[in-house]
Amino acid sequence: MAVCIAVVAKENYPLYIRSVPSENELKFHYTVHTSLDVVEEKVSAVGKVLVDQRELYLGLLYPTEDYKVYGYVTNSKVKFVIVVESSNTSLRDNEIRSMFRKLHNSFTDVMCNPFYNPGDLIQSKAFDSVVSSMMVQAC
Repeated sequence: MAVCIAVVAKENYPLYIRSVPSENELKFHYTVHTSLDVVEEKVSAVGKVLVDQRELYLGLLYPTEDYKVYGYVTNSKVKFVIVVESSNTSLRDNEIRSMFRKLHNSFTDVMCNPFYNPGDLIQSKAFDSVVSSMMVQAC
């Protein structure tokens, strides 16, 4: 399914990033950071137009030759980015939404942990297992 999953803080620094295969990690860091411009553009457009502001899913941010990049923004302006292969045509929009929903629920569990300081890198094993379950089919 996903080849890269990233959680980016409100201030645009990565809280968590994981990619498969790991030798392309730098390429995916670049892809995630370039997608942040599109995320900011879409979020600012929502404020100008009378669109449902409760809609957190941003949809397809941009396609490349090899990958499709999808975005999601929480109410606290934390951004989730999922990169999938363009060749994966069986993945539908509602499946991407459910992946973001699972990721958001797991992120909420991390935030509710009294030992986690907001803004620190996410090092939760439970969060890591949720991300691994979304990436397991790409391995």
